[in-house]
Amino acid sequence: MGTPEERVDAGVADAVTLLLDAEGRLLSWPPAAERLLGRRAADVLGAPAVDLLAPEDAGRPQEIAERCRAEGGWTGVLRLRRDDGMRVTLGVRVAGLPEDIGVSPVRWMVLAAESGRTARSAGSRMTPAMLERIAGQTPIGLAVVDTELRCVWANAALERFGGGPFQERLGRRLGEIQPGLNATVLEAQMCQVLETGVPVIDYEHVGRFRTDPRREQAHSMSFVRLEDERGVPVGVCYSVVDISDRWRARRRLSLLDRASEHIGRTLDVMHTAQDLADVVVPDLADYVAVELLESVIKGAEPQPGPLGDAVAVPLRRAGMRAARQGEPEPAFGIGAVSAYREDTPPIRCLTDGSSWLSPRLDPLEPEWGARLPAGRSHHFGELGLHTAMVVPIRARGVTLGVTLFFRLRRADPFDGEDLRLAEEVVARAAVCLDNARRYTRERDAALVLQQSLLPHTFPPQDAVEVATYYRPADELSGVGGDWFDVIPLSGARVALVVGEVVGHGIEAAATMGQLRTAVRTLADLDLPPEELLAHLDDLVVQVAREAGETATVGVGGSALGSSCLYVTYDPVSRHCVMASAGHLPPAVLRPAGDGCGSGGGEAVRFPELPVGPALGLGGLPFEAADLKLDEGSVLALYTDGLVAPAEGASETQDSGRSRLRAALEAEDLPLDALCRGVVDELAPARPHDDVALLLARTRCLDIGRVASWDLPADPAIVGRAREMSTRQLEAWGLGDLAFTTELVVSELVTNAIRHGSGPIRLRLILERALICEVSDASSTSPHLRHPRTTDEGGRGLFLISQFAQRWGTRYTDDGKIIWAEQFLDGHGPEVGLSIGIDTVTVGEPA
Repeated sequence: MGTPEERVDAGVADAVTLLLDAEGRLLSWPPAAERLLGRRAADVLGAPAVDLLAPEDAGRPQEIAERCRAEGGWTGVLRLRRDDGMRVTLGVRVAGLPEDIGVSPVRWMVLAAESGRTARSAGSRMTPAMLERIAGQTPIGLAVVDTELRCVWANAALERFGGGPFQERLGRRLGEIQPGLNATVLEAQMCQVLETGVPVIDYEHVGRFRTDPRREQAHSMSFVRLEDERGVPVGVCYSVVDISDRWRARRRLSLLDRASEHIGRTLDVMHTAQDLADVVVPDLADYVAVELLESVIKGAEPQPGPLGDAVAVPLRRAGMRAARQGEPEPAFGIGAVSAYREDTPPIRCLTDGSSWLSPRLDPLEPEWGARLPAGRSHHFGELGLHTAMVVPIRARGVTLGVTLFFRLRRADPFDGEDLRLAEEVVARAAVCLDNARRYTRERDAALVLQQSLLPHTFPPQDAVEVATYYRPADELSGVGGDWFDVIPLSGARVALVVGEVVGHGIEAAATMGQLRTAVRTLADLDLPPEELLAHLDDLVVQVAREAGETATVGVGGSALGSSCLYVTYDPVSRHCVMASAGHLPPAVLRPAGDGCGSGGGEAVRFPELPVGPALGLGGLPFEAADLKLDEGSVLALYTDGLVAPAEGASETQDSGRSRLRAALEAEDLPLDALCRGVVDELAPARPHDDVALLLARTRCLDIGRVASWDLPADPAIVGRAREMSTRQLEAWGLGDLAFTTELVVSELVTNAIRHGSGPIRLRLILERALICEVSDASSTSPHLRHPRTTDEGGRGLFLISQFAQRWGTRYTDDGKIIWAEQFLDGHGPEVGLSIGIDTVTVGEPA
């Protein structure tokens, strides 16, 4: 291990503090100085400090003294002589002390340090020739410029970076040595270092050098200021290291990262193809075209493997990008059908599924397109294209199209590394394109199913004027089960329905169709709104139970958690009854002028409707609200997509209602224009959730088209009822219906007297059909019988069913009503106006 003295001497740098008087004599000699120089305190105290200097630095004290007097101190390197004759190089700092510090002889303090025995021994043997040999053999380019940035020295390694040998560089600036180089930027770095003295390390510079002008090279450069012994700048030393391989690898990784980030952000096939073109221009190519099979754009399933006859398969340009607009002029625009000759690389790549590379295109070769626009016939040389790659777009063993890469402004040709990079980027894009294709197929299927299950026509009725607008979600995740319906009821009434199924996609659309069918079936029973929702709720629970224990809200096409708003309107009494199963209440817009009645308050209001639980969740009964509406009032039934906050915004339900109120009050428009305007105002063009809006403007049936009589429960009144009915028909100009109407009235009144109880009321309503109603206080349900030929009775309802087009029973709080309808001439079943996705439909009376 050695003696303590040896261990100390072999350690890291010793620091020594010395005090001198005004004459430069030593006033202190600490133990550290004795260990460093091997001299005892008794031998040096009081002696001049210059006696310690090695002969080669013996002439410097005068210069150091002048600097100390002028600047108050000095910093530099001195060589001292040890007692054994060895030299030691120390970093020295001399600082002047004030005269009033209390120790009068002390005028200077000296701090000295060295790095140890290894540094002393190596430094003592280092010669200028050795340093010159190191600089000449290092692979790093080194050069020194003066304060005017002119080259004064360069090593041999710098020749590899262009500019010639040192003799050609001497006395010239960088811009003169390398004319094609961006010397202004590099000289700006040198000026900065000269001015501040702060080194610039690892400055990355990319450019083309005289040694290889066709390829970009990357170099890491460092700049250090050079100073003389007085600290005066005399120039800059800079180093150059070739990092082109690392730079290209970093660029490839950056391009791949950018491709992962930007390609596939949407599930739109055309948008994804354009993303591919945008990502690789201009870093990899100057011009890129993405050609996809037409079946891929439509979402169809292409055939597996490479295409056998690629010429017969139509291609469509889905994406295109040029580094400069119009260079070159494209043969096919985006969305256009692009055709290529049979013997061209795009067709070969589609056929065999392999990539193609041409480092140098034949300038006289014509471009590959077939059926080019009239007057266009170019060769690659005329277009400026000098190198090309074609990469097939393949995902999951299926060929989706090809991508064409060209360079025209960049002089360097495509090489194998460029092809491998292009193949990797295209492979990533291919997966995104295939996902977008599958998504397009799934979304289109969901939309078709959804559209087929929504009403395409509205049956004719006179109770309300109807306008609907439906805007499907932009994304498959938003295409769900929003639906609406208009259902004519007995007694000239109408039912308005809007609902929403939890979940999205094809399952939700199918569930929506089931619910709509169930509501129409229950509506045919003439149930009150709250009872209809109760039956619908029971049906949803039963279906979910039959589906098994795993039925969950919004999962697997389950109707659990779906919402429904059911509204009935009677144009005779102007009563509107509504009930909700977890659905938002409607908005009511007051008419612009007076109708059948009067009202007050704000123009748009939201009725106080007790909102029951969503379907299938149970727990609470459904309750109804009864309103009396003025003629011309507008009922607005909608799904939550209409009043949902914009993406990223935070709104309450009241905020959505306020926006809906403002949109409904905006202008006095026809109903169809108002419906479209409200959706355009509140919902984006490409919403994240389905939007459905149903507007119904109420009508009031003229009092002259309704006739009613209270009848006693006396069989003798049947004849009187027939007479009153006949007179009313003649007053309406419907004498040709007198015979069948007398028969219907006779049978209905007779049944009420025989089988009913309480007060009996006969009512005739003239609407699109002649409606005959007989009400009594009994809740007994009549049913159609098929009597034998020998039976004396039981044929009443059978006869009614033969003479009336529709008949039925509905129950009220006071009993029941049996009704029958006879279509008037020209007013039989009609086809309503068509309804389509994202279209407006208005149901007008005949």
